[in-house]
Amino acid sequence: MDPVLLTPQQLEFFRTFGYLGFPGLLADRVGQVIEEFEAVWASRGGGHYGKPHDGQARSCIVPFIDQRDYLCSLLDDPRILGIATSLLGADFNYMGSDGNYYAGDTNWHSDGWHPELLHIKIAFYLDPLTRDSGALRVIPGSHQTGDRYAERLQQDIRKSEELWAVYGREVPAMALETQPGDIVCFNHNTKHAAFGGSARRRMFTINLAQRYPEEKLQDLRDYLKGFSRFWVDRAYSEVMIGSAGPERQRHLEQVMANDSHIAELSRQARQTMSEPSRG
Repeated sequence: MDPVLLTPQQLEFFRTFGYLGFPGLLADRVGQVIEEFEAVWASRGGGHYGKPHDGQARSCIVPFIDQRDYLCSLLDDPRILGIATSLLGADFNYMGSDGNYYAGDTNWHSDGWHPELLHIKIAFYLDPLTRDSGALRVIPGSHQTGDRYAERLQQDIRKSEELWAVYGREVPAMALETQPGDIVCFNHNTKHAAFGGSARRRMFTINLAQRYPEEKLQDLRDYLKGFSRFWVDRAYSEVMIGSAGPERQRHLEQVMANDSHIAELSRQARQTMSEPSRG
């Protein structure tokens, strides 16, 4: 089935504000998605690094959708493909995923600062969330590289009390309230946060990027170094690779050709870290 492409208006909204919401986009799949989400955690001891989730800190698994065939198939869904293809091109890269039980607030941050190639996150929230119970908040326009406003936020957002006399939850922002089955997509550069969330807020993401040109492959390898803090040896699991058809393989091939250094970096990380990273 062909990708369901975004409209010109959606594309312009994303370019201008750095995010998009898709209410009910995967409502027809969310029941099984939740079952598979919980099955992954049950197979991993219920929380972070094989221990039960204690509700005091975030539990995280990377890569996440790679753990189950059904979750891998989200990459093949024409609606997800449509978002990715529209924003990144038909040869986009799958850049990994993370599954989480969040606990409490998540303060303002970007998921990177990419001035040249576009990286996006597609987020799946599996509990009803409002502005004051952990819904994603974004600062529209905060993704624009070279923009004075966005650059100031990049520098100052973590000092909101000192500089602006407001707490993080009071920073002007858009709250993207969601129900299970809704999808949220945002530029990695976009400043985002969440406040008032429960001690077991369920969420997972798919990270995607434009294909790296040949002269930028070292930048890709540098990005992939980040996987080592999760104590994994490759960017993808055997489940993800083994279940991939020709279309999905196109979105895996460039990362697979450039991730062989992760294993040694993970070995080194195990010697200095008490547990894999929580995010």
